[in-house]
Amino acid sequence: MSNNEELAIDVEDLTFNFGESPVLENVTFKLQKGARCLLVGANGAGKSTLLTILAGKRMVQDKVLVLGMDAFKDSPLGVTYLGTEWANNPVVKGDVLVSTLISNMKGGIYPERVKELIQIMDINPKWRMHQISDGERRRVQLVLGLIKPWTLLLMDEITVDLDVLVRSDLLEFLKKETEERNATLLYATHIFDGLGDWPTHITHIKRGKIVASHDFHNNFPELDNMMTQQLLINKQQLTNRQLYRNMGSPLLKVVEQWLREDLRELRLLQAEERKKAEQERDKVLLGEEKPKTKWDILSDNVDKYGDKYYNYWDH
Repeated sequence: MSNNEELAIDVEDLTFNFGESPVLENVTFKLQKGARCLLVGANGAGKSTLLTILAGKRMVQDKVLVLGMDAFKDSPLGVTYLGTEWANNPVVKGDVLVSTLISNMKGGIYPERVKELIQIMDINPKWRMHQISDGERRRVQLVLGLIKPWTLLLMDEITVDLDVLVRSDLLEFLKKETEERNATLLYATHIFDGLGDWPTHITHIKRGKIVASHDFHNNFPELDNMMTQQLLINKQQLTNRQLYRNMGSPLLKVVEQWLREDLRELRLLQAEERKKAEQERDKVLLGEEKPKTKWDILSDNVDKYGDKYYNYWDH
């Protein structure tokens, strides 16, 4: 099998924007089949945009291959995308039985799988969607989305409403899926409790650029160093039960460091932009420059971003 055939995701030099500065810029990302990869980054870093592109929901011309096929043009089978927007859809808040939704998703084809998912997610097929909580609605969504066996699962903050026990059982189920079927999972989340050694890989995205990708069990020095520090603290605090209970997850600590550094850099950039804007306003007030019209700003953007400013799908 060639290296390309071993890849579930193969993205090269992807740039994407909504008519302004790039949301994703020169992104190259490859993920092997059977991997469970965490996608981490601050709000607005580009996680959701990347996931929707991989799910074939946005057209791009750059290389975005999923299971060896173009994510948008070929719509490869076996790709499942689960995002938070589903639970806010008025349709799924209507007076409809959960059992009806399961039937509509061809649950009868996979009876044993449906039974297992219902038990894991602790839902009742007799529930009526308009009478249940947001958390219960999220659990129904996960059951419906996972009924059909997937080859690549893209999850965007989908576990945010789950309680600790249900989330733990779900993660164990997903781990089993990747190990037994060589399926692949890319999971964007801000919740790291209970992950332990669940992931096989982790990718850090910052302001639209992937700045780090690690094999979780090989060549992840930041995690290794954090684990060593935690072990030293552990030995020092064994006699202090309160401090011992408050020890954090090494993975959480590493991600926290990444995001704090991202925030520090973002604030510096914002300060520079504010200073530049103030200097430009002062020049206009002093008569040193003419005020820019919207057409002037548009022209500057075209010069900076090229035709992509007009057609983000046409690079």
